[in-house]
Amino acid sequence: MEITTITAMIAALSGIALGWMGRTTALKKDVAQEAGSGAALRTDVEYIKRGVDDIRADVRQQGQRTDVLSERVTRLEESSKQYHKRLDRFEEKQKG
Repeated sequence: MEITTITAMIAALSGIALGWMGRTTALKKDVAQEAGSGAALRTDVEYIKRGVDDIRADVRQQGQRTDVLSERVTRLEESSKQYHKRLDRFEEKQKG
């Protein structure tokens, strides 16, 4: 065999080997990048979950405040009704 043929074969084999190693390295980088993207996505989802939980807690507190205010309004209405009855009786006594 000639030296040119041997050199060409060695060059072809080394080209294949280098190409394969480059492809493997690129795949590893892609996998690492996707894992990083997946981790960032999970972190974002966890952040959103915490935000939703905070909103739920706030809504629950607002509901409790509304219940308390509703109860106070009911008591005030009852008190006002009693006051008007007393006032009506007082006015009737003043007339009679």
